[in-house]
Amino acid sequence: MAEHEPVIAPDQRKPGHRRSGRIGAIGVAIALVLMQFCNNEVTGVERIWLNGIAAALVLAVIGDAVLRRNGLRS
Repeated sequence: MAEHEPVIAPDQRKPGHRRSGRIGAIGVAIALVLMQFCNNEVTGVERIWLNGIAAALVLAVIGDAVLRRNGLRS
């Protein structure tokens, strides 16, 4: 079965739709922050988790943009 598959290099399988991934990550981060205001029983631990995950998503998007601008990622 493997003999019929085309041979391609790993760098040819580049992920597509980078912009929609960034928009999705920012959208999820906004949704996580807004979840605090929609629920009236959010505890301190829940706020830490919601804000922490939202901050991690935003930092990942910013880090990806900086690395791509500097040419360190393909």
